[in-house]
Amino acid sequence: MAQQTLATRSLVVAKRIPVTLTLAVVLLLVGVLSGGLWQRFADSDLFPAVAYGLPALSAGRWWTPITGTFFVDSPWVYAAGIPILAAMGFLEARRGSRVAAITFAGGQLFSVLAASAFLWGAAVLPWPWAQQEAAALDVGPSGGLFACLAAALALLPSPWRLRAWTVFLAVLLVSFFYYGSLPDLEHVLAVLLVLAVDRSLRPQRVSVREQRLVAFVMLCALGAIEILGYVAPMTGPFGTSAAATGSWIDVAVNTVIVLLVATALRRGRRWAWVIVMVYCALNVALVVLVVGVLSLSGVSGIEADVDADITSVLASSTLWIVASVYFFLVRAAFRARPRAALGDTPAPTVDDVKQELRATGGGTLSWMTTWDGMSYARFGRGVVAYQRRSGVALALGDPLGPLESRSDTVRRFIDRAEAAGLAPCFFSAGGATRAAVPAGWRSIVVADDTVVDLPGLQFTGKAWGAVRTSLNRAEREGMTFRLSRLNDESWGVRQQLRAISESWVGDKGLPEMGFTLGTLHEASDPEVRIALAVSPAGDIDGFLSWLPVYGDGALRGWTLDLMRRRDGGFGPVMEFLIGASARQFSAEGAEVMSLSGAPLAHEYPADAGVIADLQKRVADALEPVYGFTSLHRFKQKFHPRYETMYLLYRDEADLTRIGAALTRAFLPHATIRQFAAAGVDLVRSEN
Repeated sequence: MAQQTLATRSLVVAKRIPVTLTLAVVLLLVGVLSGGLWQRFADSDLFPAVAYGLPALSAGRWWTPITGTFFVDSPWVYAAGIPILAAMGFLEARRGSRVAAITFAGGQLFSVLAASAFLWGAAVLPWPWAQQEAAALDVGPSGGLFACLAAALALLPSPWRLRAWTVFLAVLLVSFFYYGSLPDLEHVLAVLLVLAVDRSLRPQRVSVREQRLVAFVMLCALGAIEILGYVAPMTGPFGTSAAATGSWIDVAVNTVIVLLVATALRRGRRWAWVIVMVYCALNVALVVLVVGVLSLSGVSGIEADVDADITSVLASSTLWIVASVYFFLVRAAFRARPRAALGDTPAPTVDDVKQELRATGGGTLSWMTTWDGMSYARFGRGVVAYQRRSGVALALGDPLGPLESRSDTVRRFIDRAEAAGLAPCFFSAGGATRAAVPAGWRSIVVADDTVVDLPGLQFTGKAWGAVRTSLNRAEREGMTFRLSRLNDESWGVRQQLRAISESWVGDKGLPEMGFTLGTLHEASDPEVRIALAVSPAGDIDGFLSWLPVYGDGALRGWTLDLMRRRDGGFGPVMEFLIGASARQFSAEGAEVMSLSGAPLAHEYPADAGVIADLQKRVADALEPVYGFTSLHRFKQKFHPRYETMYLLYRDEADLTRIGAALTRAFLPHATIRQFAAAGVDLVRSEN
């Protein structure tokens, strides 16, 4: 059955990319017949008759641009061409066989003929590189394949299209400027053709983040040229030069410096931009000096008097000058102040946030934004509560303030975070915030908020049997329910609650979680209520904490936070506490009771993708420690309706940092030893 399924899928794929498969088969067949699969075809007697280039066209061999396409010079090129053939297949599957065929044929013929025409004109000049390449012959379909690769990159979604093109062009230009063989020239011309024809690749305004990323890639490319000078001779259009003398330590140090400065550029650091501009200025001065001296003395005299390689100096410095224009134009992108306030000043205080919540309301998680460790960014009436973690501006829940200001608040927070060099994201946000983020942002479900509507709530019918049974059993066994405030309880009760909580934490191997999970410290807020289950002997068998939910200037409900029980106490104490709380909240006129969303407990479909799969594996690992999934199943006893909570982020490139930020936000005090100990416990529990 599995083999049949694989065969069926292969047939479906083959029907979608016939042009690509035909080209691959022809290349392999010609490689077998010509021996190019196992030896250099350039050494074959057939090579001059089928290879294309300016000498072939000058000799009247007009057929060579076609015949040379299907021969490959070296065996290793077959393996190197597989990824580019895959890109052609992607282009054909997305845009059809006709487009793929035209792109390949047009790119191949144009690159061959345009390269010959360019070299024909350039060879007239006193340009040794052009004269050398004008006498060269080449074979292979690389011009057409590079055109297909360029067209395939244009199909990627934003912002990956710009990123892929940036890296692609950097590699292409480094190869051309440093090595500059005839195939390198053909590749550049094929890609320029696609840039000229494809409208989707017209220049567009890009974000500050993308400007920094382009600068990062450019600096890495310039650094690569510098480093290549240590390990290989230069043969590009600027001339030839021998590999620079120096040890591998020089190469390693230069590489580290380039990566450090480039990484700082990607994060928008001003000092890195200043260093780059100083280096650009030095290169300008160097080029002016060299050209001036050359004009007076001649190249040979200079090389005799000065211990320097003029070719490599001119090549490197010219590229730095060209790059300096871009660095200057996007200078505003490098003003990141990671510790600067993200909103208007002065920033709101916790009391200001509470006042805003009472006035305009919020979601079921909004009261958590008043907890310790939160920072606030104000934009008019809108307020975003966030934490700075691992280079991420990690916003909790939905922005506060009037709903009509939501979109503006979200956009301004994102802009400020990016300007500061931080990756903005919203954790446990609702649908309104999801609609407010910029187009192209990604979202993934992180939890399902479980909301019970309280008006008219009655625990009748078969569906409520478990809750009704726990309430009746509590009455028979003399259990007492009490809603209170933590600070209103006696010292003895508070000590019991602390002992229960510490016992619960001690069994986990990790400290209590934070961010969206509170502790007794948060439960001591005067506006937070605690629900107590008191045994006939006066012992506390379990307790809950309830956070206020405001809306339209009034208290409209409560959100469950802490859930703790005493070992050996009343069995169904949680069902009893939640059921009794719901009954009393309903009697008080509350509209909703949220049982909150269990983090990492969402059930995903089979095709949800790699991100959901990663989250599921993390949830499976933490389940024995925190029981998110079992808690989610427990809440289903109260038949809630579900409101989806999302993680909103720019794109997949941010996920590594966001994962680290969430880990530290939820477990800010956990040590490596505690993580390791928890891992040991997981292994033991599975065995």
